[in-house]
Amino acid sequence: MKKIIRNGTIVTAADTYVADLLIEHGIITSIGLHLEVEDAEIIDASGCYVFPGGIDPHTHLDMPFGGTVTADDFESGTKAAAFGGTTTVIDFCLTTKGNTLQSAVDTWHKKSRDKAVIDYSFHLMVSEINDIVLDELPQIIEKEGITSFKVFMAYKNTFQADDGTLFRTLQTAKREGALVMVHAENGDVIEYLVEQALAAGQTEPIYHALTRPPELEGEATGRAAYLTGLTDSQLYVVHVTCAEAVYKIEEARRKGLRVYGETCPQYLLLDQSDLEKPNFEGAKYVWSPPLREKWNQEVLWDALWNGSLQTIGSDQCSFNFKGQKDLGLHDFSKIPNGGPMIEDRFSVLYSEGVAKGRISLNKFVDIIATASSRLFGLFPQKGTLAIGSDADIVIFDPTVKRTISAQTHHMNVDYNAFEGIEITGEPVSVLSRGEFVIRDKQFVGTPGTGQYLHRNRFEVPTTPLSSTAEKVSGGIR
Repeated sequence: MKKIIRNGTIVTAADTYVADLLIEHGIITSIGLHLEVEDAEIIDASGCYVFPGGIDPHTHLDMPFGGTVTADDFESGTKAAAFGGTTTVIDFCLTTKGNTLQSAVDTWHKKSRDKAVIDYSFHLMVSEINDIVLDELPQIIEKEGITSFKVFMAYKNTFQADDGTLFRTLQTAKREGALVMVHAENGDVIEYLVEQALAAGQTEPIYHALTRPPELEGEATGRAAYLTGLTDSQLYVVHVTCAEAVYKIEEARRKGLRVYGETCPQYLLLDQSDLEKPNFEGAKYVWSPPLREKWNQEVLWDALWNGSLQTIGSDQCSFNFKGQKDLGLHDFSKIPNGGPMIEDRFSVLYSEGVAKGRISLNKFVDIIATASSRLFGLFPQKGTLAIGSDADIVIFDPTVKRTISAQTHHMNVDYNAFEGIEITGEPVSVLSRGEFVIRDKQFVGTPGTGQYLHRNRFEVPTTPLSSTAEKVSGGIR
């Protein structure tokens, strides 16, 4: 059915203006004043902003980790995302050494098919590089539209890849026009510090942070940036938490390197002291990289404002406090890493950013949607409000105040990391490709209506190399 959104203030990354917006067949077909179309449903957005749907570039739904599986799958996770104003998520396919990349992608298709209520896509983890993987990566790009690869520099003996794997992945990405993502922490040193702490009887949640100091995030970020420069490739640093990492990204960008960064709402609002909460409550705040000392928050906000960091992801990776987090009751290293963030990402950035004067409305849209759509090959289909774009739309009331609580959230997890924090603004209605998923704060969507998105490459690929030997060398002369 045709729809006209009327009387709202349309906000994109570039413009803010009052206009009507016409939706036909899931696409925005007209934007203008006093639009009149026969048989169109009229949606009154008076007093509200009309934003493009949020794009969450970093989620982990139905993911196995630490002997358990995340509490939110593609149904509950995307439903919570929609309540929060997000209409597209990009999740991570985890791979295992010795198995094909396609088998990992097939597993994630099975996890998501018939469950997602909003559109979604995948990044692909690269844990090893060999001739088989090098031959398969271009096929994955073409067949699956997966154009971003993640390399872990942490989680030794599970996810961590070596520097050679990162280097060759960067070379491959340069050749294929893909984007490499890194979890930047020095996993080797962290492993040693964790062993030292446990040997000394230091088992409480706070030691999760103390054994993963910010210097190790800064060092890994700098190392990844140097390798990016050496390969003339492109790099996206996920979940940046601290000044040490921000400064390495800024240094690389000053040199003209294509290095980009993401932070998360938890690092903008919470801090290391949360890990010291008594009665094991600190376990609720165990994720990696860990929360940092509070002063780092202003560094992150400045980096978002000046463009050193471009996006905000949720790093959604929810585990229940009872029955999952308590696996590490007597050993912080066994606490499943991750937190429930997917629902509050959008509103936290608006409340702490726009409402408190740290960023503009247009910068908010860029960070919450547009920059991710550009980096990950979805623009202009997603991430903006323009004629021809998908009608992924959030009608947002900027005046309402509410208190975040597990009692009212829609995630399938027994706590909320932002419990008791009052924020300003919330989504009222959310449309995905022109159809309501949330209407007047009520869920009206249907599991399985979310579509898998084939994404474009980060850039046009270079001329294919003629042999495996040249692939390994990267064609360096």
